[in-house]
Amino acid sequence: MASDRRVLLADAALDVLADEGIRSLTHRAVDRKAALPPGTTSAYFRTRAALLTGLVTRLVQLDQAELQTTAERLPPLRTVEELVNGMALLTRRRLTGEGRRRSLARYACYVESVRDPELREILIPRENAGREAVRLFLIEHGVTDVENRTHTLLTCIDGLVFDRLVNGGEVPREALEGLVAAALRQDRATPAPT
Repeated sequence: MASDRRVLLADAALDVLADEGIRSLTHRAVDRKAALPPGTTSAYFRTRAALLTGLVTRLVQLDQAELQTTAERLPPLRTVEELVNGMALLTRRRLTGEGRRRSLARYACYVESVRDPELREILIPRENAGREAVRLFLIEHGVTDVENRTHTLLTCIDGLVFDRLVNGGEVPREALEGLVAAALRQDRATPAPT
């Protein structure tokens, strides 16, 4: 089936990107990685842009499935500890095994999407199970400006994952606790000078 072949090629493209980087992402490299005859990738993805679009679409599908599975396995996030535990699990998954490989590919695609609005539109989904769980947690804890705080918290976690991906190691639990505490902190109006 054509859709099965596209998935196989997109997965092979993800592997090429994770193993060899964006410069090595060619139709030929994907053919080799997928162990298919030369020209197969270009028959399904005519241009490099089409190949990148297929790769990013597949990456988002895999990420969304992982986030959904993680959200289903966690209890409702009611306490700070439960939220931190969920974030620790997610960061571990993003830094080990297949999650690490997808993270390498994801960041390469983020950089590529700066010049390609179509990729950016696919790569940055507006809603997902993880974002919604964090948003609901912040609402339940009386946080104001929930959308911005959710975005900031998740962006900071993404930055920690990127740092550990580049420099090695795990995301420290204390860092996650600090980010959650900052997200929960209520703004206090500065008293006017007298």
